[in-house]
Amino acid sequence: MEKVITMAHGSGGKTTGELIGAIFANEFDNEILNRMEDAAAVDGSKRIAMTTDSFVVTPLEYPGGDVGRLCICGTVNDLLSRGAIPKYITCGFILEEGLETETLKRIVHSMAETAREANVIIVAGDTKVIEGNGGLYINTAGVGFFDYDREISAEDAKDGDAILVSGTMGEHHATILGSRMSIANDIESDNAPLTDIVGALLKNKVDVHVLRDITRGGLATVLKELAKASESTFVVEDEKIPVSPQVRDFCGLLGLDPYYMGNEGKMVCIVDAKYADKALEIMKASKYGQDAALIGYVQKNEAAEKGMLYSKTSIGGLRNLDILQGEGLPRIC
Repeated sequence: MEKVITMAHGSGGKTTGELIGAIFANEFDNEILNRMEDAAAVDGSKRIAMTTDSFVVTPLEYPGGDVGRLCICGTVNDLLSRGAIPKYITCGFILEEGLETETLKRIVHSMAETAREANVIIVAGDTKVIEGNGGLYINTAGVGFFDYDREISAEDAKDGDAILVSGTMGEHHATILGSRMSIANDIESDNAPLTDIVGALLKNKVDVHVLRDITRGGLATVLKELAKASESTFVVEDEKIPVSPQVRDFCGLLGLDPYYMGNEGKMVCIVDAKYADKALEIMKASKYGQDAALIGYVQKNEAAEKGMLYSKTSIGGLRNLDILQGEGLPRIC
């Protein structure tokens, strides 16, 4: 293998075959992918969930993760947000000329490890090479099955429901921004597949009404979108939003608001209030839910405003929160 990606790697000829064999086929080894057909033939079900996403993060590798881990986590968590159990993933790679092959090997290895952790199979892929400066972009598609007799939707929040989050806010955003600005700290990205959390909630028959992973735009944007979709009012409490001391200090240094910090391994879970304690216990027992918290409640009745999000401040006031306005720098996925 050459040390960097060249335009020849995108020719479709011998060099392309060497790249696929040496890096992708080696890491993504499974009986479906190994057939190297133009399309994968897989077992299906009557009803499936599908998603697609593209990942353009810079830098490609950062404390706690890389674009390979990120793309698997992002795809898996989107499927989980509908209550589907992720099963299959495809991935398309856009490689810029000059990308070091050792960097590509590490990222593909990370993808393979994360896919195994999330219990998904990478069944198909594509590679293209373009002129550039050593960058890498990944597009994924994911398929999940509804193994449980329910479908979860953003519209399903009910009056009195409890609003929970699976952990602390802002680690991924702070990690990417800190890496770009060379700000020394010990913050690491939270990029993680939330398969265990969602699977445990459904297996234990928690009455889950809404799930949503908290990514670009942060917690406030996600909650506002859910409030609008369900025509409800959401009320959360500032002091109950989990934020690590390191991220809080980082936000204070740069004037950032944790409500609008992006994440890649956190989820909002809205459940019938009778199940709030059980849901919180299940989350906290998970590898990626130890800092889970109950942060507020849903109001959905004749007196409640529709599509509103309020936070109770530490001095007892109400703050009207909206979706992120303008560009949420930096681009984090």
